[in-house]
Amino acid sequence: MFFFSQADKEGEPGYSSCPFVHIAQVPLTMDQQEDNDAEGWLQLKPVEPLPSQCCGSGCSPCVFDLYSRDLERWEAARARNDRSLLSGKQSPETQSCSTKLSLETFLAFRISAIEKLTKDTYHVRFTLPGNSQLGLHPGQHLILRGVADGLEIQRAYTPISPVTAEGYFEVLIKCYQTGLMSRYVESWRTGDTASWRGPFGSFLYEPNKYGELLMLAAGTGLAPMVPILHSITDNADDETFVTLVGCFKTFESIYLKTFLQEQARFWNVRTFFVLSQEVSPEQLPWSFSEKTHFGRLGQELVNELVACCRRKPFTLVCGPSAFTEDMARCLLSAGLTEDSYFLF
Repeated sequence: MFFFSQADKEGEPGYSSCPFVHIAQVPLTMDQQEDNDAEGWLQLKPVEPLPSQCCGSGCSPCVFDLYSRDLERWEAARARNDRSLLSGKQSPETQSCSTKLSLETFLAFRISAIEKLTKDTYHVRFTLPGNSQLGLHPGQHLILRGVADGLEIQRAYTPISPVTAEGYFEVLIKCYQTGLMSRYVESWRTGDTASWRGPFGSFLYEPNKYGELLMLAAGTGLAPMVPILHSITDNADDETFVTLVGCFKTFESIYLKTFLQEQARFWNVRTFFVLSQEVSPEQLPWSFSEKTHFGRLGQELVNELVACCRRKPFTLVCGPSAFTEDMARCLLSAGLTEDSYFLF
């Protein structure tokens, strides 16, 4: 059905009884053209990220850095009324799977396996194209983007796979009951895709740079230590000593037990555990009982660990913020200087 304005009546100019009516276009006034032009520019204006889109890990560029850069570019292009200046604009959209990571653009990777390690922690493997490698230095992290309840969220996770792994990478993710990202992660199924960008992280491990690495990790703070350990023990020329201390609530909550036991067989690696909710070594396997402390990692134990290092240690610390802050204080009190430890 066709509808005509009151002006298009039979007998008046512009009216035709034919249903296919040609209506001449009325030229826009200058004000209308300016309004349309302004609307077009507003549609091109970058959208400011929500607070939930910042992972909070201090990565650079942050989503707010990207927004500021794109906004500055948009303002310059609008001032010159030249949209071609936006042609090089890079926005953190998702692209299909690629062999090369990007600091700014999210890349989609397919999930090939999901293993539930504990009631709230998952070990997830993602597929890389062909035999490509992820391209990280040991200990660097990626940013994961997810959507839950209509909100976009971003969080930082460190791959635990060796940096030399071909065709895949793996991450360790702990989920929390009220976490938006946790809700997103728990919805994953094999075959789904998830979007990542990176790599980020200012600690770049170099073989034989330190006499000994003292690793203090709480919970999933173990993650950045794993690829660094891989890098040391996979390199016959790297003679760095390693003392790793993993802090967990119970024996059952220790992640990657088999891997840690295998690493402890190397001549230059020692592993210890601190369990805050266990009380008796009799409940532990004999291979763990002699190297497990019960309680919390505090000043006295940190002093002992620093003293028993075989060479001057450089300390790596990762875990919840309260843990890293406490360890920093303990390390300073144990005689270490601020340039002899790194907080992930």
